[in-house]
Parts: sequence; structure tokens; C-alpha cells
Amino acid sequence: MELNGLAAIVTGGASGLGGATARLLASLGAKVSIFDLNAEVGEATAAEIGGAFFKVDVTDDAAVTEAVAAAEARHNTARVLVNCAGIAPAARTVGREAVPHSLDLFRKAVEINLIGTFNVLSKVAARMTTVDPLGEERGVIINTASVAAFDGQIGQAAYAASKGGVVGLTLPIARELAQHGIRVVSIAPGLFLTPMMQGFPEHVQEALGKQVPFPNRLGRPEEYAMLVESIVRNPMLNGETIRLDGAIRMAPK
Repeated sequence: MELNGLAAIVTGGASGLGGATARLLASLGAKVSIFDLNAEVGEATAAEIGGAFFKVDVTDDAAVTEAVAAAEARHNTARVLVNCAGIAPAARTVGREAVPHSLDLFRKAVEINLIGTFNVLSKVAARMTTVDPLGEERGVIINTASVAAFDGQIGQAAYAASKGGVVGLTLPIARELAQHGIRVVSIAPGLFLTPMMQGFPEHVQEALGKQVPFPNRLGRPEEYAMLVESIVRNPMLNGETIRLDGAIRMAPK
């Protein structure tokens, strides 16, 4: 699928992996709608790339429905969706002094990372099914999982479970949407230089980067965006979760 002139939606598109993706898609001629809660950064990114910003909580059913309709009115029906919105909480199942993991924190991780992904995916997919195919396909949906889905570390029970759910829904939804010519693929990034990572001291960033076999550094958001482009362009990529991690396998802690 060629991106020039097509409408695309990127959740979490204000910064980080989503921001890099929004920029690359726009540079290739796509009309990009950014869904994010950070209005200040989101509006600035949208203005930079000539796109549109919509303040959206991906867990809010009505808000997502409204935003998808507004993005369609602005740019036409989305042919590409990239779900990058997410959080990465860290908490042990049993903390100090035998305190159990906060159920609210666990629920929040699942609500945003898994349910939020499905909420946007289902609504955008429903709209994709109504448009004519472009060649042999109607659209492409790309979700963001994590290597934590496969080798989650101590303290990542909520995060790993939520991202494992993203991996788990990829194939069944790809199989279901195949009849409509819509592909579904997930990317499982390793250690990337996202805004959360940039909040760590430089020596911590360097130490984490050295854990990656090759290249021996943190991933760059632009490299995530490059894989998004490859997935969109290659029609045989479907129903798969692709690790993007420099061959890292995370240690227990």
C-alpha cells in the first residue's frame, strides 16, 4: 500500500514511538491524525507535520467514536492505524512489608494498553470495511506490544500481561478481518529512547543500551517508524508480532 494521500491515525502520536511514526507517515504523503492526551505536544506535532490533533482517551468508548468520526471528516476514512498509546507501570506482585500489587494500577495498565488498543482498533476497522479496496487491500492496522510480552521482568506483571494481550489478539483479528482485505500486525519493541527512557540519567540510559547485543545501544523511535512503513508497504506481513529489539532477551531484573 502506498501512503501518499492516504489518511492515517496514530494513537500516542504526540511524541516517542508514535511521534516518530506520525512524522514519517506525513513525510511520505499521508494525512495524519494524532490521538493523544497531551494537547500541548500533540498540537505542536500536528502543526509541524501538517496533520490534525484530537485529544482522546483511548479507553473512552464515546470519545474514540467521536474522534474517529472527526478524523474521517477532516482527512477521509483512515487506511492506516498505528496504536502507540500506552503506559509502563512498574510494581511487584508482593511489595515491601507483604503489600500486594495495587489492583487499580494493574487494571489501569490493562485498560490503556490492551482495552484502549482494541477500542480504537475495532472502531477504525469498522470504518475501513466500508471503503473500496486499494488494489488487494483496504487497510493496515499496526499495534504496539513489547518484548515484555515474552520475557517480562520482575515488577512488570501488569505491563507484560497487557502487552501479552496485544500479542494474543493479533492473529485472531487478522484472521477475522482478512475477508475485508485488512491486515493486522503488532510490533514488540525492545529498549527504545522514548520520553520515559529520556527521564532516566544518562548513565542509566547507557547501561541499558549496552544490554542490547547489536546494535549495542537503545533503539531510536525513527527505527520503529521504519518498521511501520515496511509493514504498510508489504502485503504479506499479516497476523504476526515482530520483535524489534536488537536481539535482546530481557533478564529477570
